[in-house]
Amino acid sequence: SFKGHQEAIIEHVIHGGNAFVLMPTGAGKSLCYQIPALYRNGIGIIISPLIALMQDQISALKNLNIRCATINSSISSNEILEVMKDARNGVIDMLYISPERLLMPHFLEFLNDLPIALFAIDEAHCVSQWGHDFRPDYVNLSILAQKFPNVPRIALTATADAATRSDIVEKLKLQNGRTFITGFDRPNIYYCIPASNNPKQQLLQFIQTKHIGENGIVYCISRKKVEETANWLQEKGFNALAYHAGMTTEQRAKSQSKFLKEDNIIMVATIAFGMGIDKPDVRFVAHMNIPKNIEAYYQETGRAGRDGLPAEAVMFYNIGDAVMLRNFIDESGASEIQKRIEHQKMNALIRLCESGTCRRQIILEYFGDKSGPCGNCDTCKNPGHTFDATVAAQKAISCV
Repeated sequence: SFKGHQEAIIEHVIHGGNAFVLMPTGAGKSLCYQIPALYRNGIGIIISPLIALMQDQISALKNLNIRCATINSSISSNEILEVMKDARNGVIDMLYISPERLLMPHFLEFLNDLPIALFAIDEAHCVSQWGHDFRPDYVNLSILAQKFPNVPRIALTATADAATRSDIVEKLKLQNGRTFITGFDRPNIYYCIPASNNPKQQLLQFIQTKHIGENGIVYCISRKKVEETANWLQEKGFNALAYHAGMTTEQRAKSQSKFLKEDNIIMVATIAFGMGIDKPDVRFVAHMNIPKNIEAYYQETGRAGRDGLPAEAVMFYNIGDAVMLRNFIDESGASEIQKRIEHQKMNALIRLCESGTCRRQIILEYFGDKSGPCGNCDTCKNPGHTFDATVAAQKAISCV
């Protein structure tokens, strides 16, 4: 049976409608374009930002004997020509490509000669300047509405606040389509954000007392931290793997394959790992450092408990990480507007970390969703000590 809005979305796109889809991680977004791509005449063009994400979906589809392929920088010119030939001959049902590839003039000409079932824009928050992973090439995907006005377009993401959602619909010209929004709550995930105090020992105690023999992901801020933490966990007797952008494609593929296929594995990674990863029984996600914003945190923690069973998200909070990330923002080559947006998002994340009220409430409110105290986070289980700081705050402001 279908989950949530899946059936309504599939019916809508099968009949040629445009759609914007917002579903939490693990809710089954990919099915919403894969089934219409198979059902409708022609080839489904799926636009995705990461090669690893494409490869993961293609492997799953090929296991189901579905005819699919990708064109990306990791395959040879001869392989690309072969895929294009298969697409012309109707041998492929789905073709995965990056936005950069799609926007090449010769590739757009190639698409002109094909019967196209639909365009699916995955990780659509990349379209928006307000999105947490803005990519300029995604903005130019508005060309699809002009060049292929009769081909349905479906944009999908798991993480978009109200401003980002509005921007996606406008940029991709989906105003005449339907918007489907599923609630953001993942009630099976327990959120916990303790202060960072010797985070390695905190992580060790967390795993030893709660998650021995279980699958988990540990996120670190840098490649160096990934290597150090993975080696340290191995020394402590855990099956720990490393994954970061400094490794070769083969090394990353080997780590990812082992993580997906085996049990009792802890993946230590930078944010280069995880987008599109579909391992249902990840029992915990740990952050050794704070992420850039709530969207990234929500997306990364959402890789836990995709089977609906209890899972845990722990983040060791250190204000020093926030200072470092603010410096990264200030020193980046982004526009002043973009920097201001990123600082606002950082402020919201710090509020989540330092709040004495329900973590889940703050996350859901950030995305425009509502919740009472959840009873399944550290601040609900052990409320922090609070006091009325009005006078103290007024004095501080006066001093400034």
